Amino acid sequence: MAHSVVIIGSGFGGIGMAIRLREAGVRDVVILEKADDLGGTWRDNTYPGAACDVPSHLYSFSFERKTDWTRRFPPQPEILEYLRHCARKYGVLETIRFGTEVTEARFDEDAALWRVSTTTGGLDARVLVSACGQLNRPALPPVEGRETFAGASFHSSRWDHGSDLRGKRVALVGTGASAIQIVPEIAREAAELRLFQRSAPYVIDKPDRPYRAWEKAVLKAVPGAYALSRARIYAMFESRALGFVKYPKLMGLMEKGFRKHLEEQVADPALRGRLVPGYRMGCKRILLSDTYYPALGRPNVDLVTDPIERVTPSGVATAGEHYDADVIVYATGFRSTDFLSPMKIVGRDGRELNEAWRDGAQAHLGITVSGFPNLFLLYGPYTNLGHNSIIYMLESQFRYVLGCVEALRRHGLDWIDVKPDVQDAFTREMRERLRSTVWEAGCKSWYMTADGKVVNNWPGFTFAYRNATRRPDPRHFTVRRATVR
Repeated sequence: MAHSVVIIGSGFGGIGMAIRLREAGVRDVVILEKADDLGGTWRDNTYPGAACDVPSHLYSFSFERKTDWTRRFPPQPEILEYLRHCARKYGVLETIRFGTEVTEARFDEDAALWRVSTTTGGLDARVLVSACGQLNRPALPPVEGRETFAGASFHSSRWDHGSDLRGKRVALVGTGASAIQIVPEIAREAAELRLFQRSAPYVIDKPDRPYRAWEKAVLKAVPGAYALSRARIYAMFESRALGFVKYPKLMGLMEKGFRKHLEEQVADPALRGRLVPGYRMGCKRILLSDTYYPALGRPNVDLVTDPIERVTPSGVATAGEHYDADVIVYATGFRSTDFLSPMKIVGRDGRELNEAWRDGAQAHLGITVSGFPNLFLLYGPYTNLGHNSIIYMLESQFRYVLGCVEALRRHGLDWIDVKPDVQDAFTREMRERLRSTVWEAGCKSWYMTADGKVVNNWPGFTFAYRNATRRPDPRHFTVRRATVR
């Protein structure tokens, strides 16, 4: 018996989609999760200092408000517990099949079903939803000798909590969002910390603090207080889109704030000079921290800006020096443009998704892919943000997918498939609009494919995306009417 909907992944996308489907009366929902717990990126990233850089009132579902967040910017354990709470409260937890990794999904056009193969067996689905996200496959640098290192080494998203860093010589490779949270934590306990920087990030003030008891009481007791807080944060963050996607020159105003922040926190002019990025602000992800720069000034911390040439059994070597290390941590990001890899997805006429995406991932509104009926992506191509909460984008996608599922039921359809010309038009529009954004201002970032195409980010306001996804347009799809079997 085929399931109504099968969802791959149990992070914010998978849990939220399942909740919305069940609320809409679609009860036969199964979530496939390769790990032994839910949570996605917030399950995987348990490194010291892991936290969100979007305020808690906005980095949460609009339909499940939490008035007792401990801090303005929530830490990883609290976010993970929030997701567990949502799964329990809305009856989603029992729909998750843990330890079940999808290896292949193949569309059976005659039966109008997705045949899903997993590590624990097969199952069929009328509708298949990928909620794998963009930041789930660790990227390790292609550095010579990486496998020869004799000590402990691991990626930041696979933190080895059995490795005691106290009194150790630690080499940390990378200066992205994870690294700036890790550095202040391990700098306090490591004997030596050497941070290997390929390019300096823009780091600005992070106005974080604990919520006071009276604030939490007001948020809980006063009608509208939480909604007002959420709306205020949303408006503040959304206004930044002007600099990212409309008028990149406005980023100069934010850059002044960055320079002020840097000067206040780094007294050494030589070190300060090595921390100034050589690209336009916003081209890569802007980072938030009040503790990163002070940590770099500690006597046991050394910033290395020479390129790494190789890893040796005893450490890390640049062209001019060898740095001994007991532990190497790779805070080197993720394979963000691979999306559904390494799963094999086969659509109509035997077409493989990897082949369809050989020139870069494409999906209409980041959700539907031509030639792959009844397949829906959450947090797919062109839906990442540089300025606001991805949860807002996900909730827009939930509504769109629900509209498609309802259309299948209401009109008695076997499947719907977005038309290729509709997808092509959307892709052309995205690429044209992205050319004038700050993300294509000359830097190389995780938003890009290897050949330099930005395929991750939405080049506009989030409210514009919500309007575009408010309901599926029947004119955009090829359909097949249900047949008697």
